Amino acid sequence: MEGTHLVRPAVAALVASLVAVRAYGRKSLDFSGALAGFLVMAVHIAAGYRYGAMLLVFFFTSSKLTKVGEEKKRKVDPDFKEGGQRNWVQVLSNSAIATVLVVVIWTLTGWKDECLDSGKSALITSLIGGVIGHYSCCNGDTWSSELGILSDEQPRLITTFKPVRKGTNGGVTVQGLMAAAAAGAVIGISFVLVGFLTTKCTLDVALKQLLVIPLSTLAGLCGSVIDSLLGATLQFSGFCTVRNKIVGKPGPTVKKISGLGILDNNAVNLVSILMTTMLTSIACVYIF
Repeated sequence: MEGTHLVRPAVAALVASLVAVRAYGRKSLDFSGALAGFLVMAVHIAAGYRYGAMLLVFFFTSSKLTKVGEEKKRKVDPDFKEGGQRNWVQVLSNSAIATVLVVVIWTLTGWKDECLDSGKSALITSLIGGVIGHYSCCNGDTWSSELGILSDEQPRLITTFKPVRKGTNGGVTVQGLMAAAAAGAVIGISFVLVGFLTTKCTLDVALKQLLVIPLSTLAGLCGSVIDSLLGATLQFSGFCTVRNKIVGKPGPTVKKISGLGILDNNAVNLVSILMTTMLTSIACVYIF
């Protein structure tokens, strides 16, 4: 236990430093984003390697996909940023809830990596399930958005199923939804594989951890659907006749497509993450 107290924080600080510097150098994060990313990543890895693995899988895959097809995205995405560079607000909107959960888990377990097992502790199982749901949602939403917008398929507004322009908040495609499910599965796989190396539990409980993969797959899909529903109803989308693209704010040259303008993109992400986190947390208590 004493060795863990020394080794894991040291590994956390080293890995978080390397990733933050690399992300800043490659313009995946600006300075504020890199600083926030370092703190969040260090906390995750120090709390448990499984949590660090899920965060790293989400960060690296989403950063890579953000840079795929940039020319096409620049023309249709109202929130497009050169290089996909993210600031501290975007980092925390995609990690704050999970960070709170892993700190609570860290405190309750005393540094020990626990298996999902409601028979032993329903509270710990629900908290771990929440972290899984959190990153399944984040990854699912990112993969769905980044790959869906590049699809040749006609997007449809999730609330009416009417065809809409690419980049419209709440517009979905079959390819985008499939990408969300795959993204969730990747998060579950990373959790299970690292967990086999870092946790100790009976054989039947260990094998049951494999159920995380279909659960995280569903969480990725569910998170993307919730995000799209919120985007279609509470986030403004309009078409600017001057810029000839979808925009996120009303104006004299903007024709409204959908949404009320109550939430911005970061708020939509936060609410969808919170809802998916809660649903996955509850599901884990009943499944495990």
